[in-house]
Amino acid sequence: MKILDIADVASAAALPPSTLRYYEEIGLITSVGRNGLRRQYEPETLLQLSLIALGKTAGFSLDEIAGMFGANGEPVLSRPDLHARADQLERQIRELTALKQAIRHVAECQAPSHMECPKFQRLIRLAGKRQPARRKSPTGRHI
Repeated sequence: MKILDIADVASAAALPPSTLRYYEEIGLITSVGRNGLRRQYEPETLLQLSLIALGKTAGFSLDEIAGMFGANGEPVLSRPDLHARADQLERQIRELTALKQAIRHVAECQAPSHMECPKFQRLIRLAGKRQPARRKSPTGRHI
């Protein structure tokens, strides 16, 4: 088994070493030791990082992702949670598709001003009603 240096893992995962250290700090990944001051990881860490990236892309928080790994680092995925996330993504896709179509209409609208376009007026009203909640990272920063 080849042990990977933090620089190798960072390069392969396209992540800065600080992210790897943070993921280790919150328990998402585990180093197997150090070579001097440099952390060392097993090759399976790359699979874990891929699963973390996939989870983030799907909209799971880091806390939710942490719950998807067993004590041995193997994925333990809840099928009901995955179904719920897939349903949420389906709703988001529908909403984004409608938004895309509205924006395209406004871009091509022949009204003398966007403010005279009825679809643009509806888009503005909908946007005012749907201000997305800003999430905070574990460090307290808005993401």
